[in-house]
Amino acid sequence: MSDVLIVAEHRRGEIRDVSYELVTAGRELADATGGDLHLAVVSGDVDEFATRLNLDGVDAIHTVDYGEEFNHDVYAQATCALVDDIDPQFVLMPNSVNGLDYAPAVANRLDLPLVSDAVGMTFDGGLTVTREMYGSKVETTIEVDAERATVTIRGGEWKATDADGDADIAAFDFAPDESAINSTVTGFEEVAGGDVDIADADVLVSVGRGIEDEENIELVEELADALGATLSSSRPIVDNGWLPKNRQVGQSGKVVTPKVYIAVGISGAVQHVAGMKGSETIVAINTDPNAPIFDIADYGVVGDLFEVVPELIDEFQ
Repeated sequence: MSDVLIVAEHRRGEIRDVSYELVTAGRELADATGGDLHLAVVSGDVDEFATRLNLDGVDAIHTVDYGEEFNHDVYAQATCALVDDIDPQFVLMPNSVNGLDYAPAVANRLDLPLVSDAVGMTFDGGLTVTREMYGSKVETTIEVDAERATVTIRGGEWKATDADGDADIAAFDFAPDESAINSTVTGFEEVAGGDVDIADADVLVSVGRGIEDEENIELVEELADALGATLSSSRPIVDNGWLPKNRQVGQSGKVVTPKVYIAVGISGAVQHVAGMKGSETIVAINTDPNAPIFDIADYGVVGDLFEVVPELIDEFQ
């Protein structure tokens, strides 16, 4: 009972980034417990997903070929059945809309504690989970007073695993209780402003309240165009109605992990930082040398964005 089970996530035929991050988190925990890392793929093109998730550190992959998209009842039943068969010490699931839908049901059915929204984990005879509270203003640790537990992990906190592995892949013999499957997915509806998914961008140029007026956003858009980047923003810009909700980075927006994140006129409130601190390279432009954004920036420019950004545009054009 030292193994770790992680449950991958996919949507509309695409594996979600958090699945690759779960591999990293799961491998670290399995190394600490001395167990194997098991990965479950439930629904969809399980064979294709299993091949793509055959990553370094994964010892075994279990496929559950039932349905195409996420279904609460199927995921809860399949995960519980896998736990009964594998007998892992810990079960890790994504702290996503889907994960938070079925993870509590899994914990309840298995009579295990659930720790949600983990940003860090350690194991030294017992599990300690790091979480953030009060809008990410306070970091806390929870010592789990149980030998076994379920945990949901926050996306963007662990580096994604991308190296190939040599896991054993096998179909899991799963016979669901059809009478307990009470929901179906009939399709998807795009929300307003869904022209881009900033979570998929390699380079983001993000604008904050330092832009002052809506008409000035055009300047930052020009920089994004010069870089071949995608435009995003902090919450005040969306709250003002200057950009649509799908452009918002942060705790109440989207978690992003681009190769380059350029923060223009963003002070670095904890809610915003929680959504972009996993970026590979962070560049900050702000007039305030004491702005919190500089605490996490790899490169910082202390200066007026209305002077700095035009210079950058000329350079990249």
